[in-house]
Amino acid sequence: MELKQVIIVRKDLKLPKGKLCIQVAHASLSAYLETLEKNPEWAKRWLESGQKKILVKVNNLKELFERMKMALELGIPVFLVRDAGLTVLDPGTITCLGIGPGPSHIIDKVTGDLKLV
Repeated sequence: MELKQVIIVRKDLKLPKGKLCIQVAHASLSAYLETLEKNPEWAKRWLESGQKKILVKVNNLKELFERMKMALELGIPVFLVRDAGLTVLDPGTITCLGIGPGPSHIIDKVTGDLKLV
């Protein structure tokens, strides 16, 4: 079974590249820790298989929440990133969503139609 992690970012925020990288790093690590707690076998197998990650985008917060709901309904661990507001964003701004790691065929049901960043 192939495992992967997908990070979804909000296109409407137009984040500077450095800020985007930091938010994606938060999402990746935090979603991994959620998976480690909720499904340690997925987390372990993902680490052993090369830690495949995909970065995709949605247009806005509403679309991000829709994808989060889908993932949760399918039993995939997620992590929603809220910015601390120390630089370019207001405190609490939701920037991205980390999904998994989990089985690719399940995550694809949530993110398979989204465009790469």
